[in-house]
Amino acid sequence: MTQDTTATAASVDASEKMPVWLKLAHGSGAAAFGIKNNGFDYFLLIFYGTVIGLEPSLVGLAILIALVFDAVSDPLVGYWSDNLQSRWGRRHPFMYAAAIPVALSYFLLWNPPEMGQTALFLYLTSLAILIRTFITFYETPSSALIPELTTDYEERTSLQSYRLFFGWTFGALMSVIMFGALLTGPQGLLDRDAYATYGMIGSAMIFIFIMISSVGTHSRIPHLHRPVTRSERYSVGRIFREMIETLSEKSFIALFFATVLFAIATGLAASLNYLLLTYFWEFSSYQIFLWTCTVVLSALFGFLLAPWATRKIGKKPAVIVLGLLAFTIQPAPVLLRLAGMMPENGDPLLFPIVLGVNVIDLALIIAVQAVSFSMIADLVEANQVKTGRRSEGVYYAAMTFTRKTTQGLGVLAAGLILSGIGFPEGADPGTVDTDTVWQLGAFYAPSLLVLYLGALFFVTRYKIDKRGHEENLRRLRESAAAQ
Repeated sequence: MTQDTTATAASVDASEKMPVWLKLAHGSGAAAFGIKNNGFDYFLLIFYGTVIGLEPSLVGLAILIALVFDAVSDPLVGYWSDNLQSRWGRRHPFMYAAAIPVALSYFLLWNPPEMGQTALFLYLTSLAILIRTFITFYETPSSALIPELTTDYEERTSLQSYRLFFGWTFGALMSVIMFGALLTGPQGLLDRDAYATYGMIGSAMIFIFIMISSVGTHSRIPHLHRPVTRSERYSVGRIFREMIETLSEKSFIALFFATVLFAIATGLAASLNYLLLTYFWEFSSYQIFLWTCTVVLSALFGFLLAPWATRKIGKKPAVIVLGLLAFTIQPAPVLLRLAGMMPENGDPLLFPIVLGVNVIDLALIIAVQAVSFSMIADLVEANQVKTGRRSEGVYYAAMTFTRKTTQGLGVLAAGLILSGIGFPEGADPGTVDTDTVWQLGAFYAPSLLVLYLGALFFVTRYKIDKRGHEENLRRLRESAAAQ
């Protein structure tokens, strides 16, 4: 097994501090993923199930089918981008290729023609598959650039923080645009033209940010790794053997299970959050709009906190400490209400208290995400020492797919809670039985605590610290010099 020692040595030495413009260029591309997630998570079911009239069960089936395609496309795109040989490197051909297809298909998603149930279901399914596949064509190779752009332990967290800042900020911005401008007419959530405008704005932003990120990082291509040159021909057996070998790293398995539990908790919280704001706390629509706006503030705090915590105490301790803070703060207001220690609904102090707690807590959660995702980057050199291959794409594809699929389990868990307590559909705030509302909070808070603490337990099994990472870099430099 041989490899391009020049390319490897150049990348391994790339430990200098990165210029801010490059971090901005690379991180801005994550806005495309955030915008797409905003549409799929918050508006797709409402639009197709209520505005367009497609059976809600068929909307769910379309998303499920798209997830099945993700199960195949995500790891294959990751592996392909690890092994592509081109004059534009391993990653950029995928990034450029994604821009027009994902933007066009996202626009078409929100502008369906008049058709029957079967045709509409096929239309939605096809576009969901296209959007998620081409987002993978961009997101996985773009994320996989992090270990290549810098080998510096702290700089990798900084890079990941930029990505999450743009992803969270522009995802939230789309909700602000919808609730603050597009859905304010007399038809409210049923305004079809509002969704068409939403699709136009979203698709344009997706295209712009993908191109900014791709062009902005293009100059780094000569400094990036090139694939290992091997005599063995490509085959299905070889592809799966190498992916299994890559993903069998113990520290990756620890992060994998941590990500699974994090994603389930995220899906559960997102599914029940609106119900809690509306029925548990009885906040007004204007207060909920302000709540949405503050996500940008949390993203900024998380963006600043993650690199600072990494510098001070290292990645694994940062995830554990910040995680313990975040995951005890998040359910605290609910638990205090259940214990009768919070202001009553309608009290002018209630909204500022709950909102302030949420801003701090979400900032901590975003920081935890940034640090934990940057830990994936440090797996790359550990795996390269063992196998001689760089498999950034496979690692990031596996984690991205895990987040996408297991969030659905969180939604399922939320549905089970609502069914178990007999929560009524479409009830006006203040009319739901107080025992039912109490049970909503009683199931919500402990469930999140169990999931989050379980995730932190798996994080403790991760083994690569700064000293271990630098030792892997030293061994790679020695190996490159000896060839």
